[in-house]
Amino acid sequence: MADAFITDHVEPKRKDRTASTYRRLIDDFIKPKLGTARAVDLTRAEVAKLHLSLRKTAVTANRAIAVLSAIYSFGDARGLVPEGTNPTRKIEKYKEQSRERFLSVEEFQRLGAALRDAETRGIRWEPDPVKKAKHAPKPENRAVVVDQHAVAAIRLLLLTGARLREILHLRWLDWDKQRGLLNLPDSKTGKKSLVLNDAATAVLKNLPKLGRYVIAGESAGQKDERPRADLNRPWRAIRRRAGLEDVRLHDLRHSYAAVGAGQGLGLVQIGGLLGHSQPKTTARYAHLANAPLRAATNIIGDTIASALGGK
Repeated sequence: MADAFITDHVEPKRKDRTASTYRRLIDDFIKPKLGTARAVDLTRAEVAKLHLSLRKTAVTANRAIAVLSAIYSFGDARGLVPEGTNPTRKIEKYKEQSRERFLSVEEFQRLGAALRDAETRGIRWEPDPVKKAKHAPKPENRAVVVDQHAVAAIRLLLLTGARLREILHLRWLDWDKQRGLLNLPDSKTGKKSLVLNDAATAVLKNLPKLGRYVIAGESAGQKDERPRADLNRPWRAIRRRAGLEDVRLHDLRHSYAAVGAGQGLGLVQIGGLLGHSQPKTTARYAHLANAPLRAATNIIGDTIASALGGK
């Protein structure tokens, strides 16, 4: 039933990334624990046991149960199980802690320095102390220059607030130079356009065109060219150089929004720039919008306090 759910429902009707996530949850967690059970015989206790076994990763635990519930909804609709059969009912989800990490001005500066080092003189590295370093390069030669397109991708994430896949899958034909837009045909929230600022436009203008994708991958220029898969290796090196080991690539999107909120932009404007389809998604930045008000009240308060003090 899980296989039919993927091939007959998810693959034809959902995005590739969603299908990939569903397959991973099914293959890594649902099938190993529950795959041998007959669908009509699976009990709530067995599902609860699976959920409990994943409690250390609350998000994964909750997503696995959500996918299992979707499998049974599909089976119900197809008549594969009796109507109303769903052993995931009444399983209470774990509370998920939302993670909000925003870069400070000083952290932006450190990251900028690390990006400049990455594309020029390189980022220094040290051999693994556990392994033999007999054939390791001399200390003065231990520096890796990160390719220009990887560095440009990180800069675009910072300057546009776009999601990682939106940048890695960006094609040159998606860039509307005349109107200053990135027209994304298939983002997480569907078709949308991102408004470019001058800094992001400069990054695009300075990037060599090696294939149809802006961020060139290993197959750039080839007939079967595919977008770059990820930025994991260069990002780990750059954030280590910047002393930002806890910062994820997605936190760059949060930081973009945080700067906007701190500069007094309204949540509607920020949501529009990020391409949010729901206002509640942008609401997480509401507390940051108080920064301009705090500055304003300090001006008033300082003036009044000075007057009260006879100044």
